[in-house]
Amino acid sequence: MGEFTAILEAPGVEEICELRSPIGFMAYHGGHLEWMTDVIARRAAEASDASLYAVVQPEGMREHFTSTTVDPAESPELARFLDHVEIVITVHGFGRRGMFGSMLLGGQNREFAEHVGDAIRAALPAYDVLTDLEAIPTKLRGLHDRNPVNLPPQQGVQIELPPRVRGSSPLWWDWEGPELTPHTESLIEALAEAARTWPSQS
Repeated sequence: MGEFTAILEAPGVEEICELRSPIGFMAYHGGHLEWMTDVIARRAAEASDASLYAVVQPEGMREHFTSTTVDPAESPELARFLDHVEIVITVHGFGRRGMFGSMLLGGQNREFAEHVGDAIRAALPAYDVLTDLEAIPTKLRGLHDRNPVNLPPQQGVQIELPPRVRGSSPLWWDWEGPELTPHTESLIEALAEAARTWPSQS
């Protein structure tokens, strides 16, 4: 059994595949592993009529697995998603000292990364949106050929989000909701706008 298969077969894990337009959002470290990433991907996909693939771990489960183990040969739903989409935005979470106000845009499609980065910069100017690969830590660049962000025909962009924009930093200690934090809502709107305005969607 492969590592990804073991995750998918674990009790309480939810695998989601929704096919709409040929642009897709992915969040396979969702649920309690990289908190809010699946929510952000789902809402951005719904707002832009984009496709969605997510893996959501239940409360109490935080099993990390590397992106290169996310293999469509181990998941018919992932294979179906990748056969349908042309380009993707993969949503991840990260936290590194000195980068809590940074969003990192990796992946092999650098033109798309700039397009998505411009949309985020316009919506969240207080954040440092990094699209220069040299400024992104090597392990967070998302450039490996087996990384799912690079499997569609036009590859895609991998976004690493710090806790602050996901609503889980001390900045939001007194936020009572019920809606998502303003930064999270602005990010979702920016991602949806980037998906809607990418030229292949016109």
